[in-house]
Amino acid sequence: MGPSTAEGPEDEQSDELPPQLDGLPVIGSTLDLARDPIGFFDHVAEHGDVVRYEIGGSDFTIVLHPEYVEQLLVTESESVRKLRLGEVNGASNEFAPEGVLFTEGEQWRNQRIMLQNVFTPDRIERYGTTMTDVAACHAESWDDDEELAINRQFSELTLVILAKTLFDLTIEDRGSGITEVASALNEQADSSSLSTYLPAWIPTPAQRRYDRAMSEFETTIDAVIEERRSEDARPLSDRDDLLSLLLTTETPNGYRHSERELRDQLLTFLFAGHEATSLALTYTVLLVTQHPAVKKRLREEWDDVLGDSDPIPSDVPNLTYTDHVVRESLRLYPPAFAVFRTATEDIGLGNYVIPDGTNITIPQFRLHRNPRFYDDPEAFDPDRWTDPPERPEYAYFPFGGGPRHCIGMRFAMMELKLVLPTVLRRVEFELLSDSDPELAPQATLQPAEDVRTRVRTISSLR
Repeated sequence: MGPSTAEGPEDEQSDELPPQLDGLPVIGSTLDLARDPIGFFDHVAEHGDVVRYEIGGSDFTIVLHPEYVEQLLVTESESVRKLRLGEVNGASNEFAPEGVLFTEGEQWRNQRIMLQNVFTPDRIERYGTTMTDVAACHAESWDDDEELAINRQFSELTLVILAKTLFDLTIEDRGSGITEVASALNEQADSSSLSTYLPAWIPTPAQRRYDRAMSEFETTIDAVIEERRSEDARPLSDRDDLLSLLLTTETPNGYRHSERELRDQLLTFLFAGHEATSLALTYTVLLVTQHPAVKKRLREEWDDVLGDSDPIPSDVPNLTYTDHVVRESLRLYPPAFAVFRTATEDIGLGNYVIPDGTNITIPQFRLHRNPRFYDDPEAFDPDRWTDPPERPEYAYFPFGGGPRHCIGMRFAMMELKLVLPTVLRRVEFELLSDSDPELAPQATLQPAEDVRTRVRTISSLR
């Protein structure tokens, strides 16, 4: 199959299937994807905006044009559903199947209505002090000249923030269980591991580790729920955190969460709610450290807007350059590197048809680096957001899009813009490697190795 030279989507619709990558019998392109996941998507992009491929016996179609992405996620969102890993490898012990990340139809709509009450602008502003306090405490616990893996440090930091703000929990004594589940889930979904594509009934080390971690953590979650129910100090009706809300609230049509839904919502938010933000902080700090001129401009903005104080939510609208830095980091390293869907009916994309039942891959990582929509797309350039040219809306979608966009998007952006100055006004980081991190697309876009740094406290540099 030869590469396409088309500059945009085709408008003429037909019953033609998209072109298909050549692959091996039965396994298709599985080996190519496992060898180099990022390179595989780059290779697919050379063949057009809509391309079929086969992974582990399952048919996939990759979509690489913003107009088609908008069609799938927004205008025809009812024609697709979420794709679960278990549908590819047959896993029975799936991650949080009754949580808002994976439910569908009326169940999902009821859950979304209930959950969105926690993410109003007023509530998110109230969380700001906790975000800043936790970040300050963590940064001040690091010693001058100490070596740290910042991806692990930011994972711990964001987990504590999430637990305190959304669940009114002190998580320090339970955090290891959450990080173990996160690590096991990422290992199970590692695109570069052949075990990911094996049937789930084959007891691979990754599958055994995931099953063990999930079983132990579900027991912990059940204990947390029961503790909250039995607390006497504060009635549930007096609390406004997410856990108490789920335990006490019903929608206008009488919908309440089942026990399984409660557990899966906690699993969903404790994993997805801290994992994405910790990765965004890791990559942003990495990029800022690699670009001294950017770091200088950030410090100038923080001195001008914040003075000697830590940021509060009302400062965030004035942190314009900080916003541009965060946006650019999310363009280059979107924590959710791809969106996965399954067609529930035949869908026409331009002059192609996507048959009912086809799995669909929409890789933000590839679209965010498309030279058709970004000048010098591999460069870290926060100034591209100062006066951006007109481009399709879905050339940039780090939090997904349409009715199923990330419900915690505003929470995450607030957290990033508060934590970044709070940490980087206390410490600087010296990278222990000069090269960009090798990436490992798993459940999220992980660095393949820890991002090792040396801490220098700001007071020691004065």
